[in-house]
Amino acid sequence: MPTTYHRIAGNSLERLAAISDGIFAVAMTLLVLDLHVPELGRLRSGEPLWAPGALHGEGQLLHALLPLAARLGVYLLGFLTLGMFWLGQQVQLSHFERSDRHLTWIHLAFLGGVCLMPFSTSLLAEYEAYRVALLVYWLHLLLLGLLLLASLRHAGAAGLIKDEAPEGLVAAARRRIVVPQLLYVAAVLLGAVSTYLSVALLVLLQLNSALAPRIRLLNWF
Repeated sequence: MPTTYHRIAGNSLERLAAISDGIFAVAMTLLVLDLHVPELGRLRSGEPLWAPGALHGEGQLLHALLPLAARLGVYLLGFLTLGMFWLGQQVQLSHFERSDRHLTWIHLAFLGGVCLMPFSTSLLAEYEAYRVALLVYWLHLLLLGLLLLASLRHAGAAGLIKDEAPEGLVAAARRRIVVPQLLYVAAVLLGAVSTYLSVALLVLLQLNSALAPRIRLLNWF
């Protein structure tokens, strides 16, 4: 039998949404810290970049910026991914009547995974040509998706969903979790040909979701 404390602990959806917003905001901000301004040649050791003659022409600066293109792509992927999961969580919370201790811990575990997103994104940006880095990133996406699915299943079983929630909400939300995970698998399998193609497909999938296209199969959030 649950104790009185366990029955009353973690019931506030407002507090859960507040900590979620804070963690997502920090994680999204940390993503950009992996982008560094390139250091170009200097005339003398310790001379600032803006010193006269420190740069060897604008061509050198352009050449130094080109390698950042891949990192910018992975940064965009990480930002879109966090945005999609934030939106998915908020959709769930907005249709819950209340929370309970188990639901709160599921979402805390979910937020723990969100905190690791800057790491897995940085790993993929640094080792984009390695399948291991791609696999780690996909496993991270799978973990976050499974935790959102667990939240939905528990809320339905525990009667935490609002009575006025739209009919078919649970089935639609479940489908919008499962479908992208299947598409992520297809993107990872593409890594057998090229990890760069896999990352490009992942970016396209997230852009598709963010722009809410008319393709119903891909419009999961």
